[in-house]
Amino acid sequence: MKRMKKTTAAAILLLLATTLPINSAVQVKSLNRIMNDYFEERLRLFPLEATAVGDHRYDDQLANDISLEHLARQRALYTNYLSELSRLDRSRLKGEDALSYDVLKRDLETRLQGLRFDDHLMPVRQFWSLPLTFAQLGSGKSTHPFRTVKDYENFLSRMRGFEAWTETAITNMREGAARGITQPRILMERVLAQFQALLVDDVTKSIFYEPVRNMPAEFSREERERLDASYRKAITEEVLSSYRKLYDFIRTEYLPKCRTTAGLSGIPGGREVYAHLVRQYTTTSLTPDDFFKTGMSEVRRIRAEMERVKNEAGFRGDLKSFFDYLRTDKKFYPFRSDEEVLNAYRMIETRMQSALPQLFGITPHARFEVRATEKFRAASASEEYERPAPDGTRPGVFYVPIVDAKKYNSIRMESLFLHEAIPGHHYQISIQQEQKELPRFRQFAIYGAYTEGWALYTESLGRELGLYKDPYQYFGMLTQDMHRAIRLVVDTGMHWKGWTREEAIRFSLENEGLSEDRITAEVERYMAIPGQALSYKAGQLSILRLRSKAQRALGPRFQLRAFHDEILRDGALPLDVLESKINDWIRAQK
Repeated sequence: MKRMKKTTAAAILLLLATTLPINSAVQVKSLNRIMNDYFEERLRLFPLEATAVGDHRYDDQLANDISLEHLARQRALYTNYLSELSRLDRSRLKGEDALSYDVLKRDLETRLQGLRFDDHLMPVRQFWSLPLTFAQLGSGKSTHPFRTVKDYENFLSRMRGFEAWTETAITNMREGAARGITQPRILMERVLAQFQALLVDDVTKSIFYEPVRNMPAEFSREERERLDASYRKAITEEVLSSYRKLYDFIRTEYLPKCRTTAGLSGIPGGREVYAHLVRQYTTTSLTPDDFFKTGMSEVRRIRAEMERVKNEAGFRGDLKSFFDYLRTDKKFYPFRSDEEVLNAYRMIETRMQSALPQLFGITPHARFEVRATEKFRAASASEEYERPAPDGTRPGVFYVPIVDAKKYNSIRMESLFLHEAIPGHHYQISIQQEQKELPRFRQFAIYGAYTEGWALYTESLGRELGLYKDPYQYFGMLTQDMHRAIRLVVDTGMHWKGWTREEAIRFSLENEGLSEDRITAEVERYMAIPGQALSYKAGQLSILRLRSKAQRALGPRFQLRAFHDEILRDGALPLDVLESKINDWIRAQK
């Protein structure tokens, strides 16, 4: 009996030793299938996302993603893959596989929760809205390619899709108005001004005609004539008529019904919507009240540092007077042309080149350019970055809105370049999509708190990169940091505490040096995309905290370059997942 028991025990141990690895391998294989299938289905459902990441199989499609049918398909997609994930044993996943499981599960849950709300009833705004994105695509200078005849034909198909989207948008906005779910009136007035710039009488002056004007030389005469005729017809009958229809509807029917309140708390269920958006954009469990308190604390801290720098610069007067000086003195407006502004940004990159290898071991292969923002949207745009094509056919682009070069203030240029370009968005986004070993859904994932938090964090690296030698440029960095701290206050103030637009503008004017016009545009941006403005400080403060933790734990063994590489190598992550990963890294270093 004893001999049989020993034999049985040995057999069980042998069975466990062979079964556990096999079982784990099965879990990993199933997870990889789920991730790949989800990414493929999502690209089919959102063809503009596919185009943006360099997958051109769906370039002839424009999803009507605000229709009830499409929303139902989204819900089914997220529910199905959450169910698939629930069948896996998370405890048998390790390392990158466990990380991928956690990221995908959180992503699906968050997207599914978001579908409980009625964002589709407010589809048009002056910021992050398909009518604006579509004009960028149609210009030939964005993610939709115009290299082959098929590319041109694909966009003709997308023009027809835009006509369908417009009809749905009007239907949805009518329903929203009937239910008291509308955009603030002032935002719709801004939209009307944007649409006016697109509604030209001469079709050849339309931004959508630019690809025809710049057709590749290898196109035959017959192809050129056919495409020219097709584009003239489509721009007139489908695109411009859609913008005109939206313009007329908003001006005559929608605008009188728009709300006068600034924040989401002014619509039915708005506070619940905002609480969800705060969790979504910050990837934390912190509340709007938490962010309001943090914002007030950061405003006080940064203001004290501003006072110190102002005094060091020898300025006699209070901080508001110093803001006025920086905003009005001619020496801070040295430019005479758009190209001079762009070249000044390019020189910043040149000055940093020798210092970058000391702070970064991982660097991107993607090309990079600085461009002026298109004139039709420059007045209401901020500096921004557009990701490169994964196949290298399109560089990463830092867009600079220049309404009048003579009025372009120079004091924030170094910190802006660090944030929007190098080593901010260009490094992070390019490195992420170049990590071929990552699951594809993670190669192209965007979590605002990580992405914007990283970019804001990199502004603090200026001196280590040979910048901020001019005290005014360092003060410019402080104004950027203050700007993001103010966002915590005014975003939660408007959407959670019931502040008016004017109260938000006044608080901003009291604490930063931007012009009133610029501050107004920024406040209206927060009105249009609630919660997004919180992501910058949420991520920056998290990365700074993790860096301090690593420095304390590792002492002289801490290497800033290694820390940066660890932050970047796995791409964008929710902040709680990032913290867990860095804690593991710290333990491994010890």
